[in-house]
Amino acid sequence: MSETPTLPHELHSREATTDDAAAIVRIYNQGIQDRIATFETKMRDTQDVKAWFDGTHPIVVVVDESGAVYGFAATSTYSTRECYAGIAEFSVYVEREMRGHGAGRLAMEGLLKAASAAGFLKLLSRVFPENVANLSLLKSLGFREVGTYQKHAQLDGVWRDVVIVERLIGALAETESDAEQPTQRT
Repeated sequence: MSETPTLPHELHSREATTDDAAAIVRIYNQGIQDRIATFETKMRDTQDVKAWFDGTHPIVVVVDESGAVYGFAATSTYSTRECYAGIAEFSVYVEREMRGHGAGRLAMEGLLKAASAAGFLKLLSRVFPENVANLSLLKSLGFREVGTYQKHAQLDGVWRDVVIVERLIGALAETESDAEQPTQRT
């Protein structure tokens, strides 16, 4: 029987640095192994994660008072087409033993602030429908479910669906009610 992990007393989020790459790799590789959050099947290494630090896409880590990393949330390019400037994809991963203890929420709250400060206007992601904990977290943070891509990609030879989620942030979030108003033609 496995022991209940000792939870850190204080967790907080902060901007990630390349010094966090090894911890991010460890957590991301757990997500790959668990098959609940990504179509990725190839384990990653520190160099792979260091390439994520491009200076334009925020990455946030959740740490305890000693600096140990328990989770992260990261943005990446949605599309290289100019019309999609300001839109980023995101992902969030939490250390296995820390899932369900608030680290994912802290990571996403930090990422929302960092992405907005970086000038992003919308975050979106694709989530496996059976990842109910993640969908619930995102809904509680104001993300909306846009729809489902059926049989979007294969994981271990099985076609899998994904739920599309999005949230407007920054200047677009401030005008969201305006966007919901019907356009009148004159």
